[in-house]
Amino acid sequence: MPTTTSHFTRYSATRRRGAAALLAGASLLLPLATAAPALAAPAPGPAASKSPGADAKGKPPIQPPAHMSTVGGELLGKPGTQVQLGPGAPDLPKELSGNSWIVADAESGDVLAAHNAHWKLPPASTLKMLFADTVLPKFPKDKEHKVAPADLEGMGEGSSQVGIKEGSTYSVHDMWLGVFLKSGNDAVHVLSAMNGGASQTVQDMQAHADALQARDTHVITPDGYDAEGQVSSAYDLTLFARSGLQKADFREYCATATAQFPAEEKKGKKRETFAIQNTNRLLTGQGVPAYKGMAGVKNGFTTNAGNTFTGVAQHDGRKLLVTVMNPQSNEGYDVYKESARLLDWGFEAAGHVKPVGVLVPPEGGTDKPGADGGQGGGAGAQASAAGGGDDGMWTAVGITAGALVALAAAGFVVHRRHPLPELVRRRPKE
Repeated sequence: MPTTTSHFTRYSATRRRGAAALLAGASLLLPLATAAPALAAPAPGPAASKSPGADAKGKPPIQPPAHMSTVGGELLGKPGTQVQLGPGAPDLPKELSGNSWIVADAESGDVLAAHNAHWKLPPASTLKMLFADTVLPKFPKDKEHKVAPADLEGMGEGSSQVGIKEGSTYSVHDMWLGVFLKSGNDAVHVLSAMNGGASQTVQDMQAHADALQARDTHVITPDGYDAEGQVSSAYDLTLFARSGLQKADFREYCATATAQFPAEEKKGKKRETFAIQNTNRLLTGQGVPAYKGMAGVKNGFTTNAGNTFTGVAQHDGRKLLVTVMNPQSNEGYDVYKESARLLDWGFEAAGHVKPVGVLVPPEGGTDKPGADGGQGGGAGAQASAAGGGDDGMWTAVGITAGALVALAAAGFVVHRRHPLPELVRRRPKE
């Protein structure tokens, strides 16, 4: 890591101490779910050893195109690292091996630095951010659905699952927790069935991606499972996260550390629950230090995609988004460590760098219908969206009681906030 200012060094040390406390508390308060890891879930342990410059299959990585999309700015269409350091700006971390990455200000949309931002790559389960942003507004969270056998058809072999069982009834709220915390492809497929089927959902997702000006994204599956031709980019994934964070329910689910999930219904017996834990390790502190101010958003892993991650964090009133795709290092949990390094750099560099691009607003410069908090409409949704932060532009994220207990045990408060639609509207169409 580059040398940092004394203020930021103190912050980093505090983060490490707080993270250690969170991890200690988590061992008592946040029991891991017993579900086995699967293909579309994040890697269950440190990354497998690879030759320098080789991908997860041991093959040399392909090179990014010489010319890529220029949505958001000309520099973002160039291969390689793009950064414009000003006086007092720290150098970028040297320990960055992602095929593609981006770090941006979540409020203004300014891209502080990027590396192959528009390189079209397999997204893995980070594509679930687009799925959630598209489908979440369509059903009220208290709606219940009895799972039919057909609802679970079509899942890829080895898919990550939260444990949904046919014949059992689940609320929409339960299923979204399964999507965000356990990257459950079973929950995605049931919600897709409710939305008219996987094919219809893919069409809806593609239309929404197009409306967000996410031109690098081609959707084939709703859950991010490897499929020929399915691609996105670090830039597009960051757009999906920023759009999703407009919704109160999206913010709640992606910031939830642990929850209780309904077990299979059994006739004549009281229905039990089991614990599930978020697979975002920068949120829970499992395997790596929890990142202070982390509030989501989504991670993923597949054979083709490698590890992918998009996160949002806040420090001293500044909110940053980071996306890292397919790190090539030999370092365990590299996608999280590289994301943390970029966030550390971004918080220190903000105000000392000239932006290399911008996160564009949706087409027309306004948010889509459903940005009322993502609760399916009604008074509850309006009340949830109405609350504002002290600065008038950010609203506190709702988090579960389990997460609150864990944070109390850690000895610090994590501020979890989101950009409001008005801020997106303020930017001119690029």
